Amino acid sequence: MKAFIGRPNAGYDGSFVPSVQGLRGIAALSVLMDHFYDMPKGGVYDIPNPGFLPPIWPWLQSVINVGGHGVELFFIISGFLIPASLVRHGSVPRFFFDRVLRIMPVFVVLHLALFVIGPILGYKFFRGIDLGSYLAISTANLFFLQDVVGLPIAQQNAWTLTYEWAFYIWFALTFIALRLGGRVMAAPVVLLGIACVMHWPITAFFCIGMLFSATGFRIHIPGAAGVAAGGICGVAMYASLVLFHPFVGLIPGILLFAMVLAPGSGIANALSLPALQYVGKISYSLYLVHPFVLFPLQMSGLKLVAIGVDRWLLWAAFIVLGLVMSLAASAISYELIEVRLRRLMDGALRSLFFRPLSKMEQSI
Repeated sequence: MKAFIGRPNAGYDGSFVPSVQGLRGIAALSVLMDHFYDMPKGGVYDIPNPGFLPPIWPWLQSVINVGGHGVELFFIISGFLIPASLVRHGSVPRFFFDRVLRIMPVFVVLHLALFVIGPILGYKFFRGIDLGSYLAISTANLFFLQDVVGLPIAQQNAWTLTYEWAFYIWFALTFIALRLGGRVMAAPVVLLGIACVMHWPITAFFCIGMLFSATGFRIHIPGAAGVAAGGICGVAMYASLVLFHPFVGLIPGILLFAMVLAPGSGIANALSLPALQYVGKISYSLYLVHPFVLFPLQMSGLKLVAIGVDRWLLWAAFIVLGLVMSLAASAISYELIEVRLRRLMDGALRSLFFRPLSKMEQSI
């Protein structure tokens, strides 16, 4: 094992890091794995049957059930990328403009689909609510305020976006305070961040990313030993989140990310494989889209098990079809919404909100 600092006191410069994109793919796949276990359970959507999850070993249930903690990996990655993005933009409005274009198109398309088609299909979420409640819930979810105003969340995975936006706002405030008044003015904002971490411990994983964004510290373990070390740290992080406390998971999380960022390390090379690179590229769409894809498969499974179809067969079909269909739908979402729609919106809106940069500004 070799620990090194890439450049003295140097942080992340905003360049593309393939291993980070691969780690993003792992995070999305682990959340998908968790839903392969959770959604086939019985007692959902008022259907009176025991579900189609077969009787699997308790240890396997525990392994699968930790997959939902892939969100902590997303928080680490955001903590690493966002500071460099804001510094690179050099402008808070431009930074938030690009964040809106990155986050909102896929979310809004799915939000509209859910609130338009959901009531027509009789989705349980909309049963028994009047027009006023419908509009209030829709508006609160659109602006990620459902928890603040005490209303239910519509897209179950979108709860993490509330944390993401809170982190963007907090870091932008810190950035502004440092520019205007230095450390003295930034201190209250930093203290606010510490208070948030203490109240919502999983937000501490943003701090891991910020640590590595600000420093060049890396741990280089080459070859198979590096893959094994990274895997062990990843398992330890996930297990700590379930068995202990998020703060305990910070230790293996730091070690894991230090290896992920080390050029040529075993785990970095493994995460840079083409298949994981592609999954990482479509990971945001995969994270948000897959519940919509799995829902009809879930409903079909619950109906088929009620007429006697074998649970093992149904669960296997749910996993295989769910994986293939989720990846296909996410690839389409990425191409049509994240690339084409985003490019169209960027071209149409940027000139309305921002003046063109001068040649001097472009060179900075």
